[in-house]
Parts: sequence; C-alpha cells; structure tokens
Amino acid sequence: MRRIHHLSFLAGIVLLTATAGAQDAATRVIKIPQQIFALPVCTAGASTMCLPPFIGAPAVAKPFPAEPVPEDPFMAPNGRSGVHLDAYQSDTYPIAGPLGHSPEVSSTFLAAECGTVTFDKHGRIIVVCAAKNRIAAYILDPVSLETLAKFNLPAQGGTGGFGAGGYFFLDNEDRAVIPTRGRDIWRIKEVNGPSGLQLVKDHTCADDLPSVIPNDQSILSTLPDAHGLLWFTTSGGTDPSDEPAMVGTAQPDPSNSDHCTVRLYTLPSGEAIVKSFAVDPDPSRGGVFIVSDHQLYRFDATADGSPLPTWAEQYDRGVRVKPGQITQGSGTTPTLMGTQFVTIADNADPRMHVNVYRRAVQTDKARLVCSEPVFQAFRSDTFNSLIATNRSISVENNYGYSDVLATFLGGTTQPGITRIDLDAGLNGCHTVWTNNKESVPNVVSQLSLVSGLEYTYTKDPGPGATDAWYFTAVDFHTSETVYKVLAGTGILYNSNYSSVYVGPEGKTAYVGVIGGLVRIHDTY
Repeated sequence: MRRIHHLSFLAGIVLLTATAGAQDAATRVIKIPQQIFALPVCTAGASTMCLPPFIGAPAVAKPFPAEPVPEDPFMAPNGRSGVHLDAYQSDTYPIAGPLGHSPEVSSTFLAAECGTVTFDKHGRIIVVCAAKNRIAAYILDPVSLETLAKFNLPAQGGTGGFGAGGYFFLDNEDRAVIPTRGRDIWRIKEVNGPSGLQLVKDHTCADDLPSVIPNDQSILSTLPDAHGLLWFTTSGGTDPSDEPAMVGTAQPDPSNSDHCTVRLYTLPSGEAIVKSFAVDPDPSRGGVFIVSDHQLYRFDATADGSPLPTWAEQYDRGVRVKPGQITQGSGTTPTLMGTQFVTIADNADPRMHVNVYRRAVQTDKARLVCSEPVFQAFRSDTFNSLIATNRSISVENNYGYSDVLATFLGGTTQPGITRIDLDAGLNGCHTVWTNNKESVPNVVSQLSLVSGLEYTYTKDPGPGATDAWYFTAVDFHTSETVYKVLAGTGILYNSNYSSVYVGPEGKTAYVGVIGGLVRIHDTY
C-alpha cells in the first residue's frame, strides 16, 4: 500500500460530501454516493448502453495447495489481523471466499479511506479510516455496516499519509495497535461501558516516541516479532539532505500507560521506507524483513532489544519514479514464503522483476534465488504487496496510476496479473501465467486458498466517462477471470491502495475505498 495522496481535487470532494454523509455511532448507514453521470446499471431487457452488475459465472471452489502460514501468538488469527492478513504478509486466506452466487453489494459512506480491515473475536470489523484532516477507528457491524463505536485519532503531525494510522494490526487480545500522525503508537481496546460498546485508549509511547522521531517523518507500520517485541519503521526522506528512515523497537511499560522503552537504528543517508514489513513468528527462525527504496534487510533484536541488521541486499531500484509509485524503488512490502524465502519486486527498466531471496541469517548459496521479469517493457510497476504461498507468487501491474485522476472520467491503467512459481529444485523461478485482460489500478489483492480464487478490484476503460469499479475473481490455477461484480461508480469507489478482505464466515468480501467500505456478499 502507499501513502494517500490528498490532492486538492480529492480533498474538495471528500470535504464537500463529508458534511452530508460522515457518520457516527448514532446515525444510520448511508451508501457511498455513485458517479452522477454514470451509465445506468443494466436490467432485464435493457436496450441502451449500460453497466452489467455481474459478468461471468459463479465459481466452483478449487483449493490451491500451500503450506499453512504460522500463526503469530501476539496477533489476531491469520486473516483477521491486518492489511496483509498475517505476520508473513502473505495476502493469503486459509478460508473460503465468495463464489459469486447472486452477490449483493452494500456500502457505508464514512467520507474517508478505510484501508486496513480487521476482525475481532466476535467477527466485528475494526477499521481505521483516514481523510485529510480526520482519522478515526471504527467498530462496524459486518453485515449491516452500522457504526457500533468510533474513536478519533490524532489528525495532525508527521507527514500524514497511509502509514500514519492506515497500517495497524489487531493483537491477540483484540487491541488495535496503531501508528498515529503524532509520531506515536497507540493501543486501543474495546470496552462495554454504560453507553454501550466503546473504543478507549489503552497504552501509548507518548513519553518517548514523539521526541525521537523527526517532525517531518511518520511512523509507518508496527508489528510484533517472534518474542512479542514491538517493531516499527519510520518514513525517512528521499533527498540526501533529508533524515534517513529508522527502524525501531518499542517495549510498552505495563506500569506506565504512556511509556515505552524505545531503541532505534538509522538507515544509511538517503534511504526512505514507504512500505510495511514482515516478521517470522517462529522463534527458531525469527527475523524482521524490511525494504527501503535501496535495499532489502533482515533485522534481528540484540539482547537488549535493539534492532540490528543481520544482512542487506541491494536490488535494482531503477532510474525513475514510475507512474503508480511515489518513490524510486521497490513498491512491495516483503512477503515470506514457507520456511526459507522472502520476496519483493524491484523497480527495474525495461521490465520490473520479482525477486526471491534466501532469508536465513547465513547461507552457503547465493542469497538471490531468482529475478523474474514481468509485464511489458517500460510499462511495469507495482506498489502493492505480492501474494505468496510457499511456492507461488502473484504480482499485479499498477503502471499508470499516477494519482486518483488517472482513473477519472473513464481512464484506467496498464493491465496485468502474473503468477510466478519456484522451480522444482527451489533454485530458480518461472512465470506460470499472465492475465492481460484485467487492469488493477491500485488495490491490495488477496488469495483464498480454499476457493482457489485471487480476489482483486479492477477498472476497465470507460465506457465513455463512466468510472465503473468491479470486485473481480481470477482463477489462481489458470489465470482466467471467473466473475466480476459491480461495486460502484465514481471516484469515491476508487480503492486508492486499500485492500480486498474476506469475512470470517467465508461468503463475504470487503473493499476499502476513498468513500468508506464496500461489502460484497454471496446470498446463497
């Protein structure tokens, strides 16, 4: 995922509509407004040009074989804990997803982009939604999308963007651990008070973090390692004169709700971080895997909890900031594969590569296992995490998504979804298939291992000036598009580097969009 660009155009739309539609716990659910001049949705016997609400046919589940991703004991169960679903950042679900059986679509208009969706032990949604001058955590009913509780987060400070509040994880006690725009990390929890369900602040690092993070940086992401130590990254600057990014650990003090023991490691001058990171929750392997705009790192904690790089590998960061990215360098959160590998995409020209590395502290083989080129020459980049099992990888092409206007008035981006597998001997990799039919401007796609479907969010050109966004299911075995469901029309239905999610019951998907949250549900 990327930082949210608050263009004046987008900010004007959101601020204008927020006065009419922003919700709190006392209001009814309001649907996200559609594009005013969009083509009508097709009905039976329609004789004029219209938008089909459903394309394709219902899927038949075909499970995709993969080793399970280990659970992190300090996080909510896999599939419920964060934007990339688990500590590996695998973007894979160990549960079924919707098959396209008479799907119904609903939404809730929160006048903010709802990027990271998690699910508590009761199946309720906990989500953080961010606008230019507002950011809040919500508890939503997973069926009606009614707001059950709301908690305002700091709206000022740092550099803003998705990392300052968008990336968060749900821990094993249903507490949301959230980097804030105040260069702090807040932990908030659910309580049942006199007025009903509430979110309350449980712990912060206010005594320590804001004073050691530069004012022009944000805390991007935070995750616990194999021993429960909280790690975080800061953004840094891309100019050599800027302060570089930092990697840190924070140990909350149980006796002081505003104190953490903080230890920092500063990356080399000129290095920035714009993505989240991955951790191996198995203490026998461990490791925290972080990508800057220059290098891929493995970090481990020293005896006192200080972050220490155990290896670093430079990759081809390219020579330009491609349309679809905000920095020159990798646009992917590192993703762990099985027990041995970690994968990222580089930023090379003429073609971007998917790189796979051996992730152990020491290896007697070359650390780079393979580097597979993808998509068209000079038309390839991605700014979203790779989907990965222990053997297979999926990468989407985001080339052309320079900002929200790139998909406005019928525009779209370069098509492409590619699956890459490791070779049988695990010493190389190869392309299995490429789907060149679907354009995925910006969403974090997800794979259901039970359904065998990759769920994504696509946008075809037009028709005309209509902006139609579709929830799309692609057969992960064959690359074929199985079905598409019309989610909505217009800029408020743009996912803008949010994600697709599958609900715990396995028949529902959610998509975070600029206007709030969309729900797609199989009715049988």
